[in-house]
Amino acid sequence: MTTKTIRQSVVFAASPHEVYEALMDAKKHATFTGSKARVSRKVGGAFAIFDDGLSGTNLELVADKKIVQAWRCEMKGWPADHFSKATFALSKTKTGTKLAFTHSGVPTACVKDITQGWRDYYWKPMKEMLD
Repeated sequence: MTTKTIRQSVVFAASPHEVYEALMDAKKHATFTGSKARVSRKVGGAFAIFDDGLSGTNLELVADKKIVQAWRCEMKGWPADHFSKATFALSKTKTGTKLAFTHSGVPTACVKDITQGWRDYYWKPMKEMLD
């Protein structure tokens, strides 16, 4: 299986703490995704979102700065035993927070849908909630 890396950047008119909490607080996560979310706040803890369609574990957590997760998706072309790596790096800007996102190990067959999915199901609704 071949994989690719997705890189995206988005700016929010909110503090790094607010962006971090939107991703790591299950209730806030559910608010912007419109889907039930279970999100552990511990390294090694699990998360499951979109009726368990997205799941994985937290590899590294630095409050208000960085989230690294082993990440998988239930979709055609994504092998059942394959985990990619999603990294959310937060930095303070004059007007809010820049989120530099890197998603490595994404199966090539899924790159187009996953790339658009981050924009449609994460960044856009997060901006609407936070800005």
